[in-house]
Amino acid sequence: MKYSFVTIEREYGSAGTKIARQLAETCGIPCYGHEILEAVAEKFSTSSESIDRYEESASSSLLYTISVIGRVSSGGEAFISPEARVFMEEQAEIRRLADNGPAVFLGHCACEALKNRKGVLKVFICAGDEEKKQRIIQDYRIESSRADHVRRQFDKKRANYYFANTARRWEDFRGYDMVLNSSDLGIDGCVTAIKGLVKHSE
Repeated sequence: MKYSFVTIEREYGSAGTKIARQLAETCGIPCYGHEILEAVAEKFSTSSESIDRYEESASSSLLYTISVIGRVSSGGEAFISPEARVFMEEQAEIRRLADNGPAVFLGHCACEALKNRKGVLKVFICAGDEEKKQRIIQDYRIESSRADHVRRQFDKKRANYYFANTARRWEDFRGYDMVLNSSDLGIDGCVTAIKGLVKHSE
């Protein structure tokens, strides 16, 4: 089966962003990651950094999750929190972008936004701790003494946001169609593995 849409969740430092961008370029389709934040920020007349902070403040508690899902499904959008409203706008933006045709979506619970569409490949990118640490130091210019702490901080944020808004565990590999280890495959190897399943690859 060939897929029109690829959603990518990734561990911090796993090169998931590079893989997503290179995959999109190779396949001749757009990649949306930070662009989703920018579109939502424009709608709220604020900065993408402010929207990013809303994501970070999303609670990982089951109570928050039940509240969000319950209110959205019952049509009570007017009473949801700012964090939940940001999530809803991100989901709407992802669906709008998908209406334009095949694409790669990076983070932002894109697999949830596109769960009712056909042709969605859900991918998770992981890597070994040492490889992630070296990439964080080299690519993000973070001091070696802080690299592990920063990695855990970002992964916790992503896991919390994913669970808070989907009631599923971000790190549960059973929720994905494909799990790739960039330490073993490298960036090019991961791109090649996914590209073979993308409908519009050249």
